[in-house]
Amino acid sequence: MTTTTKAGGDDRSTTELIRDLSEQSSRLIRQEVALTRADLTQKGAQAARGIGLVVGSGILSLYGLGALIASGILLLSTATNAWIAALIVAGAILLAAGAAALIGKARLTRAAPSPLEAALETATRDMEALRASIREGRS
Repeated sequence: MTTTTKAGGDDRSTTELIRDLSEQSSRLIRQEVALTRADLTQKGAQAARGIGLVVGSGILSLYGLGALIASGILLLSTATNAWIAALIVAGAILLAAGAAALIGKARLTRAAPSPLEAALETATRDMEALRASIREGRS
């Protein structure tokens, strides 16, 4: 039994059509997996940079805390201008820590959406289209 397609006039048996469908489905799935792998690699690198900035902001916060403690000690030990300088340095360090935390949080937020969900949705739509075309071929 042969099937003739209207568009190209190609005579191929049902077995050949099913074999082609199987090969194309396998190729499509391999391509989807490769695309998902590339997306995950990119998102992982972006998340790593964001995590680095958040960790850096934590370290800077510790330095700021140390400077605040030093300014408190200087304030209690003398009533000179040395404590004002220490307080300004502590404020600057804490501002830098806050900026790094905000940038790191923004990068982590951009990395959050999972490409696996998009790949699964695409694969599901592709399988539905294949099923629909198979059903149309039977009618």
